[in-house]
Amino acid sequence: MRKTYKIDEMIKTDAFPVMPQAATKLYNILQNSKSDLTQIEGVLRYEPALTANILKLTNSAYFGLLNRVGSIKQAIVLLGREKLIELVMLSCVNAMMNKTVPGYSLQAGELWRHSIAVSVAAEGLMKELKLPVSEKTFTAALLHDLGKLVLGKFVKDEFNEIAEEASKGTSFEVAERMVLGTDHAEIGAKILTKWAFPAELVSAIRWHHQPDSAEKTSNLIDIVHVANVLCLMIGIGVGTEELCYEPSLAATKRLGIKTYHIERVASSTLQWIEELSDVFS
Repeated sequence: MRKTYKIDEMIKTDAFPVMPQAATKLYNILQNSKSDLTQIEGVLRYEPALTANILKLTNSAYFGLLNRVGSIKQAIVLLGREKLIELVMLSCVNAMMNKTVPGYSLQAGELWRHSIAVSVAAEGLMKELKLPVSEKTFTAALLHDLGKLVLGKFVKDEFNEIAEEASKGTSFEVAERMVLGTDHAEIGAKILTKWAFPAELVSAIRWHHQPDSAEKTSNLIDIVHVANVLCLMIGIGVGTEELCYEPSLAATKRLGIKTYHIERVASSTLQWIEELSDVFS
């Protein structure tokens, strides 16, 4: 007899990720255009490890700055607020995602590597398509699989039934929902809601596998969806989901994506993630 799971009970498990308080404060400060450098430095003054990571990332090959940056003030001047939000999220999410994820056959570091890859691929696609690049794109892509940290335990417990459903030709996340009553996208959206993230980011996480099911489609949902599929297609973070994904035709049409866009971003993604991964190795 199949177990009945309740979403609210699932996200009360020990696996529920907690966003560091400093990250939440900085995110809100940086989102507010009226906030000033003093407020940002006031938070970071008590977070030396976070500050160090931000500066390491700023000076990484990924950004390719000519002069070495030695302060947060310099980082903001050279990169801007939106890039600083990305660096804060990268630094804080690393500790949460750089671990083994049971149920999905993802070894330590694989979910983290996939998350970085989808983030840089999403920004790469935005640039290819000449769409306005926002930190929301990077952040939504970075957090799109957050729900796996919670759902992994339940997937592991019910893996045989999920695998049986998936073997019939359905996608892995549909099989998750059939057996567990939910999927990692919905769990991830619940987590971001608890973290009080903007509704558009929550929606991008919720519908990153099914962009056409969203009540209201958006470039953000479509970009995260396509970037995720692209990274799975080139084998980054596949795990138990295997290479069974194709991007939504409707989503690619809405974005105006052509084959050469995908090819160019795919060829660059591996280089980008190596440059970012080196910072945390």
